[in-house]
Amino acid sequence: MKLKTLLLFFLLSLVPVYSFAQAQVGEAHAEAMQLIEQNRKLVDQGKFLEAKKSYEKILESGRLEKKDRRLVRKDYEKLNIKMIFSPISTPDSVMHTVTEGDSLYYLAKKHNTTMELIKKSNKLKSDTIYRGKKLKIQKGFFSVMVDKSDNILKLYLDDKLIRTYRVATGENSSTPVGAFKIVTKVANPVWYHEGAAIPHNDPKNILGTRWLGFDKKSYGIHGTTLPDTIGQQMSSGCVRMLNWEVEELYDILPLGTEVKVQD
Repeated sequence: MKLKTLLLFFLLSLVPVYSFAQAQVGEAHAEAMQLIEQNRKLVDQGKFLEAKKSYEKILESGRLEKKDRRLVRKDYEKLNIKMIFSPISTPDSVMHTVTEGDSLYYLAKKHNTTMELIKKSNKLKSDTIYRGKKLKIQKGFFSVMVDKSDNILKLYLDDKLIRTYRVATGENSSTPVGAFKIVTKVANPVWYHEGAAIPHNDPKNILGTRWLGFDKKSYGIHGTTLPDTIGQQMSSGCVRMLNWEVEELYDILPLGTEVKVQD
């Protein structure tokens, strides 16, 4: 009886500690949710830079629980992409005034970016630009890291993580490991399979809406008509993405972008 009494007293002594710890976790979660709500309002008001600084401050503080950190990080990454595709001037962009002889192709090549990104970030409806128009142009270097162990793709800008995507990689770890470069970009790609050319609109074509080919023949990043495979090792060796996400990446990444693949 004495042993049971001591055990009971011991368990009761833990209750305040446990309750206090639970209360702290609850407060941290409420803080994270409040932060996300506040920053979404800032974004709605067009105050992107203010929201970005707020997210970075809390992410760097180390105060968030793992689950809440993921939620905040996800919202922060959505904001990063929104800023890239917006006309708002940012520290990682320049404002260019169009002069005689400028073209989207020339400006994209000069600044190591893409015509698609210049068009989207400036809300251009055609490839024609006029002298005197101010254009936001992204600067810096994008790169990609694919982690086969987690089936994720990370997009970096000057070594800073911008966005994380879930992907599918090769069955039996067949996606090659190493450093590659994007050397081809194709919208609505034809799938060359077993000696046949399968057009984009053929149900048998599984490449989805975009292809970003590596300097290793037959390998690359592409969309998919098999979205249920995302997050698994299910491809023949390429990196599969959801179509709307690979379209996002396609518009951002110029030819020559480095892609590292690791186990």
